[in-house]
Amino acid sequence: QTITIQDTTAPTFTVPADITIECDVDPSDLNLTGDVTDEADNCSTNLEATFVDEVDQGDCVSIITRVWTVTDECDNATALIQTITIQDTTAPALVGDLEEEINVVCSDIPEVPELVFEDACSSNMTVDFNETSTLDGTEMDYIIIRDWFVSDDCGNEAIYTQTINVTVQSEIPTDDADLCIAEDFDFDLFDLLLGDYDIDGTWSVTSGNATIDGSMFNPSSLLDINGGFTDDQLGDYEFTYTYGGECPGTATVIITLNDECVVLPCGQEDVVISKAVTANFDGINEFFTISGVEDCGFVIQLQIFNRWGAKIYDNSNYQNDWNATASSASIGNSNYVPTGTYYYVIKLIDSTGDLELRPFTGPIYVSTK
Repeated sequence: QTITIQDTTAPTFTVPADITIECDVDPSDLNLTGDVTDEADNCSTNLEATFVDEVDQGDCVSIITRVWTVTDECDNATALIQTITIQDTTAPALVGDLEEEINVVCSDIPEVPELVFEDACSSNMTVDFNETSTLDGTEMDYIIIRDWFVSDDCGNEAIYTQTINVTVQSEIPTDDADLCIAEDFDFDLFDLLLGDYDIDGTWSVTSGNATIDGSMFNPSSLLDINGGFTDDQLGDYEFTYTYGGECPGTATVIITLNDECVVLPCGQEDVVISKAVTANFDGINEFFTISGVEDCGFVIQLQIFNRWGAKIYDNSNYQNDWNATASSASIGNSNYVPTGTYYYVIKLIDSTGDLELRPFTGPIYVSTK
């Protein structure tokens, strides 16, 4: 009897399941992609499955066809296929940190940071930066939004955002100025702003009937065609600078106009009035005189009163010739008024008959002893 014993039965095993992995995963790591652990055969022992990969390489998706084979000692073999799909579905990542929310005052807004991104699979990345702001040019607080849009070759996208909450603190230190209304020069209003400020703002007149050219104010622009002005044109003029930028706001300066540079011929301060009359024929203070305006063409009107209010002298064209002589309203010796204090009223009349300066009043001491 011949008994033939043969092995024609192939081994058996369970092929690892098909799997999809990211491109940064090592497909040769069987701990991740799966391994054969249940090789079996009816005759042979200690069998070990092996595999061969066939790779279909794509830009964003690659397919590995992994053929697993178990062969027994009699060359009976079993082959099974595992499909491994390699794909890129992960967006580029930021290298380092980005401060996502910042609270600052408007003068301390940080510069745009230079961000660095990396991608596990793509060597080419596109980064687009965009910045928006709720700044509307007023003194209201506002928000700056900074967005970085980053994408890889496979269309994976990510957005990184930084939010900056801005508090507006825009007060500009200022100075004021005193100018003479008759000065003919251009005064730059920027000279009254101190510290740092945005120079792209605009100036406006907010108080007073003045005109400016940009930032230039000429005091003499208020004069009339004859170079004259009225008292109500003297005083304070208010100018406001409105500016934008990262720290928008307003600043107000005041220019006070005076007439200190105006030389008024025959002005109030030019009139010199006697303080005393001593009628003693010594040649000193013999007459009550009004001087300083001899070349002004004024007609001097003079009235003198005693301490009871009685008028003792009245002359509508006074010639500096009163030497304490008495009138019927006074009692004295030798036709002179008694020694004492008297009071004058002086009016300076111009050629048109109008009062040129305000009346002068005051006391005068008279000695006739």
